[in-house]
Amino acid sequence: MRSVTYSMAVSLDGYVVGPDGSFDWTTPDEEIFRLATDEVRGAGVHLLGRRLYETMLYWEDADQHPSLDFSTREFAGLWRALPKVVFSSTLSTVRGRARLASGGPAEEIGRLRAEPGEGDIAIGGATLAAEAAASDLIDEYRARVHPVLLGGGLPFFPRHERRVDLELVESRTLGSGVVYLRHRVVR
Repeated sequence: MRSVTYSMAVSLDGYVVGPDGSFDWTTPDEEIFRLATDEVRGAGVHLLGRRLYETMLYWEDADQHPSLDFSTREFAGLWRALPKVVFSSTLSTVRGRARLASGGPAEEIGRLRAEPGEGDIAIGGATLAAEAAASDLIDEYRARVHPVLLGGGLPFFPRHERRVDLELVESRTLGSGVVYLRHRVVR
């Protein structure tokens, strides 16, 4: 069965965006960019909320810019080819290899797990991930913990009153001081 993974940059105090909605503290260096590229390479489909989908639209044609280096061009190609499912109550159309979700996260993940396919079912966006986590659908949490305290904002981890035991699968300290943590849900 395909694993559902949730991966994002997170501040040391647990937020994916600050109180003002900014995420300028997540600008990746080459090492972080390679890590993100490897995650996209391992995904078979990516589920996104509207805000993240709109942010990631840049990558749909970024490889057309001559100023991109190899790693950003590679990421753009992988991202553009990756099937995406967008959860939105306000969008009526999406671009590229994306489609609008026809149901909630539980229905879409159930459908994707039942279909033949390879690669992880990746989730991006804290609000969407919180909904999937509340239904116990996330198999793995991948956090790129940045050395910054935001003091508030949108939390990486869902705030529900349910214990979830995790097993550390991987940890790495990157040159920039970012710590990559990969935890599997213990079932």
